[in-house]
Amino acid sequence: MAIKTIDMDLLAKMTGNIFESISILSKRSRQISRNTKNDLDEKLAYFEGFEQELEDPRFQEEQARVSLEYEVKLESTEQAIDQMIEGEVYFRDPSDEEEL
Repeated sequence: MAIKTIDMDLLAKMTGNIFESISILSKRSRQISRNTKNDLDEKLAYFEGFEQELEDPRFQEEQARVSLEYEVKLESTEQAIDQMIEGEVYFRDPSDEEEL
């Protein structure tokens, strides 16, 4: 796993505060992680109920392929950072909004 440098000044400029940027990134990372886990659970749920077929090598290969597909994906924090740098993360400051 290679180390990737991050321009912290760029992240700080996006929100005006590096701590706020990190808070936003952590929330987005948790969202990505939760979505990825749900997707994996859905795909692996297909294999439930096939007790005898799980002995079949083709079934095992398919299940291993699905698991490996998710192991190869980028980490959720890395995806969140990339999304924020590309401007794909929506965030707002509730203290800036006017009271209705």
